[in-house]
Amino acid sequence: MSRHYKYDIVIIGAGAAGLTLALELADHHRVAILTKADIREGSTLYAQGGVAAVLSDKDTIESHINDTIDAGVELGDPEAIRFTVEHSKESIDWLIDQGVPFTRYGESEEYHLTKEGGHSHRRIIHSADATGMAISKTLIKNATNHPNIDFYPDRVAIDVVTTKKLGIAGPNRAVGVYALNLDDDVIEVFHGHFVSLACGGSSKVYLYTSNPDTASGDGIAMAWRAGCRVANMEFNQFHPTCLYDAKAKTFLISEAVRGEGGKLLLPDGTRFMDKFDKREELAPRDIVARAIDHEMKRLGVHHVLLDISHKDPEFIKEHFPTIYKRCLEYGHDMTKGPIPVVPAAHYTCGGVVVNRHSATDIENLYAIGETAYTGLHGANRLASNSLLECIVFARSAAHHISENRLPANDIIIPDWDESKVTNSDEDVVITHNWQELRRFMWDYVGIVRTDKRLLRAKHRVDLLLSEIQEFYANYKISNDLLELRNLAMVADLIIRSAMSRKESRGLHFTLDYPNKQTTSSPTILTPQNTD
Repeated sequence: MSRHYKYDIVIIGAGAAGLTLALELADHHRVAILTKADIREGSTLYAQGGVAAVLSDKDTIESHINDTIDAGVELGDPEAIRFTVEHSKESIDWLIDQGVPFTRYGESEEYHLTKEGGHSHRRIIHSADATGMAISKTLIKNATNHPNIDFYPDRVAIDVVTTKKLGIAGPNRAVGVYALNLDDDVIEVFHGHFVSLACGGSSKVYLYTSNPDTASGDGIAMAWRAGCRVANMEFNQFHPTCLYDAKAKTFLISEAVRGEGGKLLLPDGTRFMDKFDKREELAPRDIVARAIDHEMKRLGVHHVLLDISHKDPEFIKEHFPTIYKRCLEYGHDMTKGPIPVVPAAHYTCGGVVVNRHSATDIENLYAIGETAYTGLHGANRLASNSLLECIVFARSAAHHISENRLPANDIIIPDWDESKVTNSDEDVVITHNWQELRRFMWDYVGIVRTDKRLLRAKHRVDLLLSEIQEFYANYKISNDLLELRNLAMVADLIIRSAMSRKESRGLHFTLDYPNKQTTSSPTILTPQNTD
């Protein structure tokens, strides 16, 4: 039998977006937060750079808006961009009030602002080179101390429960979540007046990624199955500079290293970014990643180099203490010479279509953070806009929920039915499909694409989806099966979106259509049949 829990709001994910939503609502609502692993694990924890916001008298809202539009290659939603930037300062003030220890200039009260690729001003507020960790630790501390917030770690969400799935007439609305308890393999039911998906992105769909293992596209896949539209799934950001070391598993080297003067070099020590963009190392990430990919393939090398050793060693240690220590652990001293770097899948710019309040197509279902498509990023995310998006839209969602009465939720959600499934004796199928999926996505749907590569990927993902569905229908579920099911579904959405875009724009670059069209619009997919 399933265990049942009842809350006002059920949030899946404990990153910056989920925690902000919880803290903003908890004074007047009971909140449950479900996490796949430890409550501290997630993409927010590993975010190094900072949060973009207009905080200096030398900067302007219009400048931040224009930089975001330019980085997104004119595909971002102007209203969403303005909404986000205009709420940037109050979001930073909220984080400061929560106790986030942002870096200051020496002993002064003034906060240190850095500059990253694509930004025309210094506007990145940060906590040394571990901003995500500082935000995560602060918000988790506050949330765990709040009497109305309960954490449920080691829970893997299976699907959103909607009235349509229960066969109830009327507008389709979310009423809860089924989740697998990894401690005892019991399927639990979390009833909620509101449900929010704050599960992060889907970069684990690629063989090489800077993201933690939890980034398997769960929120996007669950929303799609529930009947929500998704948008711009072809735009997957590859971070240009991850440490190339077998033991490091593509440890991310913050863009701020280039912002503070780091230079990209070929193995022979020559610079190359000037051949690709006049902004050189400070060009947007898509341009830098493609340039590195081009040079690696041209020369047949496994990595390029990033060098900031011309800076004072104390400057490097002060500004990048985490990166410095981690590189040193792997035998690379960035104060004495260049370090090897390579691009890796980093951020999902598309996601579940939401409005300014983070509300999806389904009543009482919200999506925030990397799971959502707000229209902010367009065809490419501007550095450090992602954490800002988390805070701005989570607070907007909280205000929207608070302004509305809690809907009646006396709907009976049945126990999870396992009467027709058995234990699997063929888990090798999951392992094999997992490896195949991530390999062909890297090879065929990566930084540079072609129609033939996309068609090959589509054929393979169709076969995998069929095999996975058969496996899912006949055997007891596991964490690996659920993640594979979600990754395959997200892979299909990425491939279909990429096949429909007949141009190269931002993060989507195809050799068959190398030029940008004069006019373009977001790629929006609508589910025809949902589970």
